Amino acid sequence: MTARPLFRSIASGVAVVFGLATVISGGRALFGGADMGAVVPFVLWFNFVAGFAYLLAGIGLWRGAAWAPALSIGIAATTAMVLAFFLWHVWRGGAYESRTMAAMVLRLGIWVAISTVAVKIRWPR
Repeated sequence: MTARPLFRSIASGVAVVFGLATVISGGRALFGGADMGAVVPFVLWFNFVAGFAYLLAGIGLWRGAAWAPALSIGIAATTAMVLAFFLWHVWRGGAYESRTMAAMVLRLGIWVAISTVAVKIRWPR
């Protein structure tokens, strides 16, 4: 049995913890009746559903699954797309919470980092 690379362990752990936090917070906002202020519904729903993909990607990375790097890249790409739509919403004068802006930038940064680690480990030079 070969040892799991440290960066893969860290990336998979971050993905799973981030996924759990995202599903819990998104579930509370959507189904728990919590007043979250000026939420942007498509961002909230995306983040909630994406939380499950985060969990799947984290498990896949932990197990060294061949599909995990592609899923990680897909998560980063769709997060960038939703962030672009969110920025369009803001630019058009739509209501939003400033923490949504920060959270989306954080999500994108985390998934770019995770997908970079996943690709480098999957296809080392």
